[in-house]
Amino acid sequence: MFIGLLLLLFWLPLPLGSNRPWAWGIMELWSFSLLFIWLWQYLRANVTITPTFIAAKPILLCFGCWCLYLGIQCLPLPYEWVAIIAPPIANFYQLAYQTTPNYIPLTLDQYASFDAFLQTMSYFSLFVLVLLLVDTHKKLYLLALVMFYSAVFQAVYGSFMTLSGLEYSFFIKKQYYLEVATGTFVNRNHLAAYLEMGLAIGLGLFLSQFDGYQRKKSSWRERLKSIIDMILGRKLQFRFALLILVIALILTRSRMGNTAFVLSLVISLSLYAWYHHSYTQKKFIGFLLLSFLLLDLLLIGNIFGIEQVAERMQQTNLLQEHRDEVNQYTLKIWLDYWWTGSGIGSFYIVFPSYQGLEITKFYDHAHNDYLEFASETGIIGISLLSIIVLSTLKTAIMALKTRHHPLFKAIAFSALMAIIAILIHSTVDFNLHIPANATTFIVCFAMAWISAYLPSQRYQKS
Repeated sequence: MFIGLLLLLFWLPLPLGSNRPWAWGIMELWSFSLLFIWLWQYLRANVTITPTFIAAKPILLCFGCWCLYLGIQCLPLPYEWVAIIAPPIANFYQLAYQTTPNYIPLTLDQYASFDAFLQTMSYFSLFVLVLLLVDTHKKLYLLALVMFYSAVFQAVYGSFMTLSGLEYSFFIKKQYYLEVATGTFVNRNHLAAYLEMGLAIGLGLFLSQFDGYQRKKSSWRERLKSIIDMILGRKLQFRFALLILVIALILTRSRMGNTAFVLSLVISLSLYAWYHHSYTQKKFIGFLLLSFLLLDLLLIGNIFGIEQVAERMQQTNLLQEHRDEVNQYTLKIWLDYWWTGSGIGSFYIVFPSYQGLEITKFYDHAHNDYLEFASETGIIGISLLSIIVLSTLKTAIMALKTRHHPLFKAIAFSALMAIIAILIHSTVDFNLHIPANATTFIVCFAMAWISAYLPSQRYQKS
């Protein structure tokens, strides 16, 4: 089951970020099957519930309520109930049917909402599976390693396609975003978000290798061994792979992707240093931060065109992009459907009736995850999501503060940086509506809880 989980996580970004019905159908079938197998094994007393799963009951409850709420949106409810809870939806169906129907759903697009509900149930299944299957240090390390090298593969593939001029995505010749890295995704910003999370996980793995780094080597043999390990060991491998990820991130030319990476790096490393007791380690963390900002972004970045990213930021023209107008119209949708929303997944059919004449393009997403979730799920949905995110951030920071095992501390850092990066990037994009990115984001949530509550020694199964 654990191997099946790892294979799924590596597979998800490959078919265009799994942002196609057939691709997310595979994701749903795969995740539901794994969870069914675990339940079958549990009934046969071959597996047990982990301490991490028990400790994560608060977020499991909130996540379960979120799924239940999306399911309720899809159900046919008595018209009188909907008229009280969501009058705009009731009025819409009354106008559509030219009469008062007996039963209507709490969504303006029942099919799209059910599709989004199944996707969300798949995310929930994967979250549960990670909590149940990752019960040892080794499995936690392997989980992080597979996610990191999945991002490295995307970075190498995307960079090669861009620098070579072949320009192929997932066995499909690219038509859009030419001369910029997209990996096997369609949109460069979605690859950038995936690389942000990959960089966060890779940095955590890199930091976990420096346990005891601050210990003074007493003999020349120990110092020599330390130098050889630095040159040939995993530290150098991780550092080189991180450099590849930074190069690919620059080649995406994503403005917010690069901005989110830098901001999340500074915030997370600062917190990591703040809660680290060793002064020597604090200095090392400061040196690591400077190496990323100066060596990777400035020196190496100049070779691969970091100035083009800076030019895109300087030349950003709100009159041409219309993202601020889209946000304003999306806010109007939320104000009209403020309590329950228009239904998860319904943005693409609701927005055209709100957009002004200056908006000439078709928007299937709002380019702002916060506003889109708010307009589709209302104050109820956005409140549940806020509790899930904030409780996980609190858990990751708590793990940084209280855990002493280097792997747990490093994974807590990874989860924290990945979550902060996506929260920043989500202000101008819709990465949480791309299955591969949403799944990776959810797995980072689970990693935060595991880093906080997985026992230091492997627990004894009863």
